[in-house]
Amino acid sequence: MTSSPATFSRRPLLGAFAAVSVVFIWSSWLVVSRAGALTPMTPYDLAALRYGVSALVALPIVLYFKPWRNMSWKRMITVMMLLGPIYVLLVFFGFKLAPAAHGGVFMNGVLPIITLLIGWTWLAQRPSRRHIIASLIILFGVIMTVGDATFGFFDTWQGDLMFIVAALLFCLYLVVSRLWDVTSTQVLMCSSILNAITFVPIWFFFLPSGIAETTPHQFWLQALFQGLVPNLFGLLMISIAARHLGPSGTAAFMASVPGLVALLSLIFLDEPIGLISWAGLFVLTLGILLMTRNKKPSPLTT
Repeated sequence: MTSSPATFSRRPLLGAFAAVSVVFIWSSWLVVSRAGALTPMTPYDLAALRYGVSALVALPIVLYFKPWRNMSWKRMITVMMLLGPIYVLLVFFGFKLAPAAHGGVFMNGVLPIITLLIGWTWLAQRPSRRHIIASLIILFGVIMTVGDATFGFFDTWQGDLMFIVAALLFCLYLVVSRLWDVTSTQVLMCSSILNAITFVPIWFFFLPSGIAETTPHQFWLQALFQGLVPNLFGLLMISIAARHLGPSGTAAFMASVPGLVALLSLIFLDEPIGLISWAGLFVLTLGILLMTRNKKPSPLTT
């Protein structure tokens, strides 16, 4: 049976819409997280809101699909930890120390290189010449960006280091989720519900909180955004984009995240960066596009 031309024309459009949505979701999450870090709320508050709110929404979905039936405890705990408090606290503490644009560069910009290194060292996947060239271009773009005096790397290096470690954890999650064929409902179960069960009680009884000093606007912005946007809407859009565009096509769209984060942080947080940094972001984007352009995917096998 053959599909109508209309079917083929809608699929790329749907995938492109989902990929653009992911770009805005990821970029705005970084900016909103930086805004949350500038409020009286502690990073522990932001993490509790992320897991608590998303768990309330995800619970009926998980109970209906019962994703634990096809997932071992070892895999549950691994995915839970890779997307758990250590990951998000690194991000939120990083934003206490560094502007939003730094998160875009060090969490998203270096993501392709970290993924490539993990595949090379862990899965014995030798990088191609194109990947090596793209990695060098990305590194050059990062050096240009952070080398600009207005970027303030030497004043924020501790936060930037936290972003890099968070990116490493996220890359490990991407690798194991592909190796184990982790489903969307399994991710919801592990990232939202299991982390809420383990972290929220610890936060409530033992960790410092600044919610009482936070304005209602600041609180609800973080509660709704942290709890709903990245964990639920972002996950759905990534699934749609990957299904209709493929992983490489989706990753190509994500190349725009560092530049968009810098623009949004300039508009909403008044955090400017210099011309050399903008040029570095342009070079960085070219490197990511070269790294992720359409190619025949290689299987992840151990």
